[in-house]
Amino acid sequence: MTNALPIYVLATIPRESLTRFRDLFAREPQISPVFVTRQQEAMEHLADPQTRTDVLVLDARSGDTFDFVRQLRHTYPRLLIVLVDEEADFGLPGQADEISVTPFAGDDLLRRIKRLVEERRLETLRADTLPPVRQLAKVLVRARTPEAMIRAAVEVIHDLGYDYVAFFSPDPAAPGQLALRTQIGPPSLTGIAPQQQSQDGTLVGWVAQTGQSRTVGPTDRPNHPFIEGASLQSGVCVPVGAALRFGALLACRAQPHSIPQKHVMLLELISAQLATALAKRDRA
Repeated sequence: MTNALPIYVLATIPRESLTRFRDLFAREPQISPVFVTRQQEAMEHLADPQTRTDVLVLDARSGDTFDFVRQLRHTYPRLLIVLVDEEADFGLPGQADEISVTPFAGDDLLRRIKRLVEERRLETLRADTLPPVRQLAKVLVRARTPEAMIRAAVEVIHDLGYDYVAFFSPDPAAPGQLALRTQIGPPSLTGIAPQQQSQDGTLVGWVAQTGQSRTVGPTDRPNHPFIEGASLQSGVCVPVGAALRFGALLACRAQPHSIPQKHVMLLELISAQLATALAKRDRA
């Protein structure tokens, strides 16, 4: 019996190979797999707010993997991707995080998945010492109210070069809705900002429910009105706490394609600091 945290894997595998991959994953109790046979099924699973995926395993025979990975990188910037290509002579991951050309030899695929997850954990721990995160931690200690804590987190994110930042939390007076608690941005946007976002069918709702970060451009769905209407060109939404615990932070920029993966991680660390402070406040 292992005490390690489960690793949620979505495997997109041709139907004729399902048995081999099921047998492989059954040997590692830490991995909790879901199997699909088409890329469209994988996209539907990733978009489902009731599911969680840490690692996507993508068999090269499942379709055009290059364009598929590029699409995933845009929408799910923190998703770990392992490409399986048994016909390759050697592994060059390209846009994927890893490639396994001998997935069943010595449990190669299992070892790569576990190593990627561990490296991500260590990467997050190291980034926790970055100046904006340390700065927020100090401010949160001095903050006397949840409102002050939330405002401090929004201000730190805005200072990172975002044009519009907002925090949403579940609205106790309107079940199924998230209310806008605070925002920073140009008056032309803050004056018309929607005061509520539905838990269903919106970017903020999806992130708050799933506990997973997501980046968007004007054509992505679900979305926020400021991005969808092209007032701003790129946005990222990160959860604050577990599913629907505290809510979600939204950060947007006027420049398209201007939010890389490392920026998403930094916002996740800021949101984690905020969630910890809010949880301590609840227990006090």
